[in-house]
Amino acid sequence: MDILYLLIPLSLVLVFVIAALFWWSLKSGQYEDLDGPGYRILMDDDKADIPEKRNSVDSDQGAADGK
Repeated sequence: MDILYLLIPLSLVLVFVIAALFWWSLKSGQYEDLDGPGYRILMDDDKADIPEKRNSVDSDQGAADGK
């Protein structure tokens, strides 16, 4: 029975700490954009990393022009 004198205040302190951390996360904008990171992963722009292929006509003209 004596352990309840320790556990009840300890649990109240723990609940207060968890509530304070949750309040801080709400105020700092942690839950503002829940869908954005998922869409950013799926809609990654991979085309920017691939170099464009040149037409053979362009390379022939460059050789004829002396470039």
